[in-house]
Amino acid sequence: MRQKPTVLAREIVASSRLFRVEQVQLRFSNGVERTYERLVGRGAGYGAVMIVAMIDADHALLVEEYCGGTDEYEVSLPKGLIEPGEDVLAAANRELKEEAGYGARQLEHLTELSLSPGYMSQKIQVVLATDLYEERLEGDEPEPMRVERVNLRELSMLAQNAQFSEGRALAALYLVRDLLIQRGAFSA
Repeated sequence: MRQKPTVLAREIVASSRLFRVEQVQLRFSNGVERTYERLVGRGAGYGAVMIVAMIDADHALLVEEYCGGTDEYEVSLPKGLIEPGEDVLAAANRELKEEAGYGARQLEHLTELSLSPGYMSQKIQVVLATDLYEERLEGDEPEPMRVERVNLRELSMLAQNAQFSEGRALAALYLVRDLLIQRGAFSA
């Protein structure tokens, strides 16, 4: 196992309502020194959750929302922050109700993904939601989200959709498709 670099110094060099930019000076085991910058969260670090909600054996729900990072309306999986004191599965069900208008009777934590580990500390918990029922909760979204369905057999086509660009969402969909195939709940 490789030895992690020694932290020589760390400093917050920029801050906003949502993010802080941390500068970290490191010395690697071979003596090379480098300065890295990374985005770190502002809050207590409760994390975030992304939900693959299966409306039936073949289709997952997607939501369309405005994304400030790309300045576009994008289609992706329902997702959001985990509230203080809330566990991952409760957060997943709440976000699913707020964003897609569905709750789930069955929730399963699958994995944790990062977006860009080279410069971001944030990670997201991926949850599979099945046995859905209609229920809407009011969320913090500034406008209603349009809900779509994607067939897990058509993920390569989804990846070509100009409105769908989130890599972790695509990874989560492929993960669920493969998991359902292994369980015999989905045939490729």
